[in-house]
Formats: sequence, structure tokens, C-alpha cells
Amino acid sequence: MSNAPVLVTGASGFLGAQVVLALRGRAPAACVARDPERAPRELADEHWHAADLELRGVVTELVRALAPRAVIHCAALGSAAACEADPERARRLNVGVSVELAAASREAGARFVLVSTDQVFGAAAPPAGGFTEESATAPLGVYGATKREAEERVLELGGDALAVRLPLLYGDSLGRGRGATDALFAALDAGERPTLFDDEWRTPLDVSHAAAALVELALDHATTGVLHLAGPQRMTRLELGLAALAAQGIPREEALRLVRAAPRSALDLVPARAADCSLDASRARALLAVPLRSPAEALRPA
Repeated sequence: MSNAPVLVTGASGFLGAQVVLALRGRAPAACVARDPERAPRELADEHWHAADLELRGVVTELVRALAPRAVIHCAALGSAAACEADPERARRLNVGVSVELAAASREAGARFVLVSTDQVFGAAAPPAGGFTEESATAPLGVYGATKREAEERVLELGGDALAVRLPLLYGDSLGRGRGATDALFAALDAGERPTLFDDEWRTPLDVSHAAAALVELALDHATTGVLHLAGPQRMTRLELGLAALAAQGIPREEALRLVRAAPRSALDLVPARAADCSLDASRARALLAVPLRSPAEALRPA
């Protein structure tokens, strides 16, 4: 099994691409995406498999053909607005594909790591220190609800399965303007004054650290059930943006002129944004060799 690949779905995406990079030197990657040509050039030499995961049976055939040692399932319909607009498609992609892939992984004897989200919370305030793995879930919208159902159904199947809840991700999107900080930089480069919420609290995590942790969990640990990955600092979207700009050498006063600080109510968002989805990742921090650093540390120039 040592030469068997790790199958990564959504491998061309913001997180998936970093997972593929994190696998280098550890295990071969079998990269799955709907449109591999949209992958960053840094991944051009990887082994790509074009697949429409919405088609029933596709993921089962992939697992049977590739015989992976592990599966890291990053693919999802992740846009909250898209999920609200088409709940049936959201459930098909976020629940149906996850369950089929988990079942195929179990049949093949492969470890299955489901990427989930802090959005399974939001309708209730977190306890001091953030939501733990034992906290009752209460999503606000279709996206969070479908990810919660995916967790439940995947874990009901048993086998070597782990659902990993991730927070707001930021960091290097490989030149594509994705994620919380690269999207901010792209907006500023376009001459925009982006709005950053000052009343939405998260525990943001650098995408490369999240990816490295997912790879470690897929290859080095037998943990099953639910696990939270998150940064150590509870902060607002505004605070994260200011930290990113500070790492670029922009003083706070100037940064506050470049962005628009506003409450969530300033925009007519559907679904409503959760006020606080902060995660307690103390369990993961004790388990992992990969550090889960604060934005001030992670964004510091090398």
C-alpha cells in the first residue's frame, strides 16, 4: 500500500491544490477535478483525472480503478448562495457524493477524510473557547445543513473515516485571488475598497497548514469521528484583513482607509451570516505535528 496514491477530490480548488502540494514527498496524488485545466500551473505535472462527481457511480469507479490508500474529499458545492439557490444540487454534491465516496473507500480498505466546515454551527453562540467536537450543531443555511448531514451519514457507515471541520481559510491561492486574504489583495489591486465585517467572528487558519494537517491525518493517524482544525485566535474578518495588510507592511491607519469596516447587516446576504463559528481545535493541536499558527505568524514574510 506504500506506493498506492492518495485520491484528492476538488484537487484544482483553493484547498485541494494545497493538499496536493502537501502530499509531495509523502505519497503520490491522484488528482480529481471537473476541469483539471483550471488547476494552477504548479500542479501541471500531477496525475489528473477529469470527472463529474455528480454522475452516480463515477466516484465508485474512480476508487476501484485507482485503489488509493486514502481519500481526502475536498470537493463540495461550497458557495452559500449557490446552495440556497439550488438545495437539491447542494444535497446531491455535498451529501450524496460524500456518502458514495465513503462507501467505496470502505469497500477498498482506504482511509476516508471528509472535509467539513465550521458552518455546521452558527444558529447558536459558541461556548467560551469555541465550539468543540461535542458541541451540538446548529447550521443557519443549506450549505451547513448539507455538510452536517454528510458528516452524520459518512460516520454511520463506519470504517476508517474522519470528518474534519475547517474554519475560514486564508493564505496562498497560487496566484488565483482565492481565500480570505488573496481575495482581499486581488480586490485592492483592482482598485476596489472591499467590505470586511467587524461583527463576524471566526478562527481562521492558513490553507497550507490546513492541507498539511489533512495529509497528516490521512497518512499518520487512525483518528475517526469528528475533529476540528482551526487557528488559535478568535478574530473578525476585519481583524484578519488588517493582519494580512500589516504583514505587507501597511500600517493600521492606512489599512483602515483601504477597506470598509461594516457589520453583516450592511449587506443583504442570503443566507444570513453566522455571528460566531469559532472552533476549539485543542484536540487537533495535541495530536498533530503540523502547527496551527495564528495569522500574525502564518502571514509573516519568510
